[in-house]
Amino acid sequence: MKKLYRSSNQRMVAGILGSIAEYFNVDVTILRLIFIILLFFSAFTFAFVYLIAIFIIPNEREIH
Repeated sequence: MKKLYRSSNQRMVAGILGSIAEYFNVDVTILRLIFIILLFFSAFTFAFVYLIAIFIIPNEREIH
């Protein structure tokens, strides 16, 4: 069973988007571009969601 964790390999800020990309097996660059576009169109609501995800999703080093 796959688990979602903050990636240490695909990390730019906190590894949230990298971990989501690894979990769903998509390209992390495309996911980052979509996030940036949605960030501006959502009045930075996605920034708040990203910050919450930093505290909810465990770090990869904590699991292994």
